Amino acid sequence: MAVTEPPPAAPTVAHEGILRRQSLRESAARTYARALPIVPVRARGLTIEGADGRRYLDCLSGAGTLALGHNHPVVLEAIRKVLDSGAPLHDLDLATPVKDAFTTELFATLPPRFARDARVRFCGPAGTDAVEAALELVRTATGRDGLLSFTGAHHGTTAGALAVPGGAEDARVIRLPYPYDYRCPFGTGGERGAELAARWTEDLLDDPGSGLPAPGGMILEPVQGEGGVIPAPDAWLRRMREITAARSIPLIADEVQTGVGRTGTFWAVEHSGITPDVMVMSKAIGGSLPLAVIVYRADLDTGRPGARTGTFRGNQLAMAAGAATLAHVRENRLADRAAILGARMLGQLRGLAADHPCVGDVRGRGLMIGVELVAPAAGDPAPPDPALAAAVQQECLSRGLIVELGGPQAAVVRLLPPLTLTDEQAVAVLDRFADALSAAERTALRRNYSGLSS
Repeated sequence: MAVTEPPPAAPTVAHEGILRRQSLRESAARTYARALPIVPVRARGLTIEGADGRRYLDCLSGAGTLALGHNHPVVLEAIRKVLDSGAPLHDLDLATPVKDAFTTELFATLPPRFARDARVRFCGPAGTDAVEAALELVRTATGRDGLLSFTGAHHGTTAGALAVPGGAEDARVIRLPYPYDYRCPFGTGGERGAELAARWTEDLLDDPGSGLPAPGGMILEPVQGEGGVIPAPDAWLRRMREITAARSIPLIADEVQTGVGRTGTFWAVEHSGITPDVMVMSKAIGGSLPLAVIVYRADLDTGRPGARTGTFRGNQLAMAAGAATLAHVRENRLADRAAILGARMLGQLRGLAADHPCVGDVRGRGLMIGVELVAPAAGDPAPPDPALAAAVQQECLSRGLIVELGGPQAAVVRLLPPLTLTDEQAVAVLDRFADALSAAERTALRRNYSGLSS
């Protein structure tokens, strides 16, 4: 059966009233609500139904949180089972059957060499809390305060996490070039650009006059998400592992958005075959509910009791939902499915780019896809076009498709559909995106022509 969008219903009084009260009551910090003025009331799988009666295909998925889409039956059943059992819902860090089942399932998904000698710390409740815990962990274990991170990274919104990619000043943090093929910091791209980025890192660490604070760790995303869906080359990741291992610098892999099958392997580090010292996990591991953990080498477990944990680290409903999600993704080989379907979608989007000069680059891994929109101009690459990207997002919304923006100047349209996406749904997503892109492009051309005429 084809996935079609019904004619939009007239906005209801409730719909408009809720949006109005939100704008009057909520903080200016709200983000998604500004670009996506919808009021979800029901959801299942890929589909959200708004209070205005319209249905939307959700390729935001809670910023990558919903590995199985909205309200998947295995997740709902796991939550109901805990609720019906009478078990306490809040347990701090006490041992419970629910936590034991979650931890067992989590360790079953890890790369075997990593799982054999690993410890898990439950943080609470967001990915940024887990990042803070990971930074504290490696600094405590090594006795060194310096930290290596990468341009374009996003690791959260708490003070320590914001300092890592440059959102806040911290003299202890050194930001290194990330191999961004389309906008290579060295102007070369490809294998040469990645090699120069690795060599820069190596030379900086080995130069006694660099002024580099003694690094307690390196943190990186195997695929930069908020940075614009930029996959790290596998060879470069292996070099980072070699460089850090040779200098006894713990390597932290931030898998908050890339984990649980999103990129076509269960954990994105598996593409390159590296074994990090620490993995940061959140979003999908809670099965749509708040949960964050770090998993790390046992010899790094030197923290004092109570270090970077949090009151809500014992979220039993999230652990039950998370265990069900992890098991379903693993048992049904949804990571393999994401790899196959994602490659097909990337190929079709690259074909679309050939007919649209405003598409500068199409990239991604698995069902983590980015389309960078540019203003065709002299120079290579062309400058980002954030206005066009915002217009495409709105044209998508008007066609019943929810997408996110990110990357340089928010000019990258990001697609993060659930791993349960069907072939038929993928076609509908791409059809709506292509139509929205054409409409936004036509409007931009008319505006530019009108400006030139005047």
